[in-house]
Amino acid sequence: MLKDILSISGKPGLFKLVSRGNNMLIVESLQDGKRMPTYARDKIVSLQDISMFTTGDDAKLWEVLEGVYKKEEGKPLAWDIKKADNKALAEWFALILPDYDRDRVYPSDIRKLATWYNILLAAGFTTFQPEEKKEE
Repeated sequence: MLKDILSISGKPGLFKLVSRGNNMLIVESLQDGKRMPTYARDKIVSLQDISMFTTGDDAKLWEVLEGVYKKEEGKPLAWDIKKADNKALAEWFALILPDYDRDRVYPSDIRKLATWYNILLAAGFTTFQPEEKKEE
């Protein structure tokens, strides 16, 4: 599910992969549906490849998003992410991922996670687990 959802450095929000071309990808914004090309020079990361630092094994982003979804009971975050106090962010995130590495996960990372959660929810995503590959 998160394999085709992309984060592009320098561009706000999340994007869905629509098509591939020569040395470029066509992506569509999850917020406004506008399509645009991205090129090899852009730093593009699939959400499936992102993980959060913990004191043990790193947690995949989809696991963290599932935790947020359960804690918030499937509703968007009610508080203002940009104005949230760093201490309040850390306390909220500790409820979702208690063993996150407090030295390597910054408040900006938590804000980005919360923003992505709201974007994905508004785009109609209710599950974040990767799709199981069917055996042939």
